[in-house]
Amino acid sequence: MSQREVEQELSVDQYTLGLVGPDQEWAGTVADGGTIRTYTPPGCWGPMVTPEFHGGHEVTRPIRVEGAEVGDAVALHIRDVEVTSMATSTGSMAEREDAFGDDPFVDHRCPECGTEWPETVVEGTGEDAIKCAECGANASSFGFEYGYTVAFDDDGTVGITLDEDAAHELAENADEVMDIPENSRQHPILLYEPGEMPGTLGRLRPFIGNVGTTPPVTMPDSHNAGDFGQYLIGAEHEYGVDSEADLEARTDGHMDIPQVRPGAVLICPVKVDGAGVYVGDLHANQGDGELSLHTTDVSGTVTMDVEVIEDLELDGPVLLPPEEDLPFISKPYSDAEREAGRELGADHGVDVEDEMGPIQVVGSGATVNDATQNAFDRATKLLDMSEGEVRSRCTFTGGVQIGRLPGVVQLDMLAPMDVLEDRGIDHLVRDQYGL
Repeated sequence: MSQREVEQELSVDQYTLGLVGPDQEWAGTVADGGTIRTYTPPGCWGPMVTPEFHGGHEVTRPIRVEGAEVGDAVALHIRDVEVTSMATSTGSMAEREDAFGDDPFVDHRCPECGTEWPETVVEGTGEDAIKCAECGANASSFGFEYGYTVAFDDDGTVGITLDEDAAHELAENADEVMDIPENSRQHPILLYEPGEMPGTLGRLRPFIGNVGTTPPVTMPDSHNAGDFGQYLIGAEHEYGVDSEADLEARTDGHMDIPQVRPGAVLICPVKVDGAGVYVGDLHANQGDGELSLHTTDVSGTVTMDVEVIEDLELDGPVLLPPEEDLPFISKPYSDAEREAGRELGADHGVDVEDEMGPIQVVGSGATVNDATQNAFDRATKLLDMSEGEVRSRCTFTGGVQIGRLPGVVQLDMLAPMDVLEDRGIDHLVRDQYGL
């Protein structure tokens, strides 16, 4: 298929080797208003323990969106996320310092023969199973500081952590159990067979950890965010940058925000012509903050519709989560609340501003405070408000939520609909929340 041929429905099952950027091969072109379907391999742990990767995820090749130009935005209407893995392993990480240079997620090297980004083979199971194809040494940059294996029920509603024997049984058939796609190049993390905290029951609610648009410079896919991007500052490998200012090219696709799930709308900046939408890092579940830095990485399918929003000029994503995921004071007003507000306004001689809609401006930075300031900066530009007004509206009708530590947040507020109309996104908010 010609990469310029416009498809109303485009299916993607080809991936990059841990990178995003304008030099990645396009997967195809989808129509404005069309549908993207992706089949993605697990995110963090598999690529992390596969030294051939140049980043910590395995995301799809970028998808060109018809008519999307630099300065526009693309709204991703997430319709479905289906987990196809039957189990996974995760936990908190330990780094093997002799297996990388500046960054354990990026510049891998064999600790014995020194080969950079070495090809590897699997021999057996356990944390020493991934061997350098050149010399046979354990070449992985990561192990578990504390790890566990989770099996999922057939309905995808709950998971249970396993003991060492059950984890080993799954590790012997890891590719099939995790449903590693044919075109994937990662080793399945189930090979590590961790067995901590067995018998723990958890609820599942799948979402997309890394989704968005292509940045105008090539970078590791896991570092397309203001917190993970800090690893790139001063790094001597080929993706290193000189300063914080260089990270402004990011598009913050790597958010790890659990509300980026079916029913959500994610509005993404367009920083290269065609947008370059990509998808990866599906999670079966995650608590806010992703406190161990990793969660239940899985294979799965994603279905979403795309819509070009002209001349929005976003610096980063704006999220419209499902209404049930909104904080209490950020939910749309009921008719009864509107009436009560109007009566109160009449009592005090004030015209009531009740035509407002929920938005979440995503911010990222080195710390939660930096990420929140980044979200303030983005919100003031988007809404043409002073920072004082943004802070006040967020305090009175919203708040801030932590997507990931150390530095991804969602800045909640109820924004005036006339302002959203001026920016050309009022229809998205009205449709999302029935306003």
